[in-house]
Amino acid sequence: MNAADIVIRDLSGQFEMRKAEELQKEVWGFPDIDVVPLTQMVAVKASGGIVIGAFDGEVLAGFAYGFVGYEDGRVTHHSHMLAVRPGYRSLNIGYLLKLEQRCRALEQGLDQMTWTFDPLQSVNAYFNFSKLGVVSDRYFVNFYGEKAASFLHRNGTDRLWVTWLLNSTEVCDRLNGISPSFEVGGVLPMTEVEQDLTPSCRGLDQLRSGDQPVIEIPADMASATRLSREITLLWREATRAAFTEAFAHGYYVDGFYREDRGGQKVGRYLLKENRSAADEKGKKNE
Repeated sequence: MNAADIVIRDLSGQFEMRKAEELQKEVWGFPDIDVVPLTQMVAVKASGGIVIGAFDGEVLAGFAYGFVGYEDGRVTHHSHMLAVRPGYRSLNIGYLLKLEQRCRALEQGLDQMTWTFDPLQSVNAYFNFSKLGVVSDRYFVNFYGEKAASFLHRNGTDRLWVTWLLNSTEVCDRLNGISPSFEVGGVLPMTEVEQDLTPSCRGLDQLRSGDQPVIEIPADMASATRLSREITLLWREATRAAFTEAFAHGYYVDGFYREDRGGQKVGRYLLKENRSAADEKGKKNE
């Protein structure tokens, strides 16, 4: 497999859209009832949505699926699904699909894209905030319900709703390889990873004066889950409380960085005050 052999293009015809149905089952363990079907993808594509695939010859290595949305009086593109076949995840396919989604949305005159992800997934957090430059100030408790069929949803379906301001200076810098430094030193995080991987928690009123709020998670939640499902549930409760409190007080997530602290790998969400500051990033890059 070689990244140079990957072609990003529209899914075409029933045969290729059936492949996208099967890929949902392979990547997320969806039962038939939860799979976005061919008929829905056909209708979305015909009405201005984006249904694209990453192809290695005839093999569908990944796909992205999204539709036009309307949020807070603004027409947007909502990216509902992005999946990459396990054997292809070292080829940057997710990033290539996102770049193509962005180009398609900009061609439609849209400058904002949204999607959701599980905030306990460090790899996805790094991809979204550090590589793409999204921001977030919305947290949903059990967005898809308390119980979902996918094996990825064993610990509930809490989600961060992220906003990608497609033509902002911030995003254009990230896509050009210019990344700010997020390290904030010895702050007291709102959630902190202990040596046994359990969380310790603080409210905003317990932070030191001048500390920038940080929400910390284990860098590898899968390892914590293997150690104890109870630990994962503790992290769900802790981060749910932290994000909810921070957003209620006007903070938003502006970045995510990873840190090795004495041999212990953690991920850190960096929060900033005043959501209006994030809106400034929506100004078009002149």
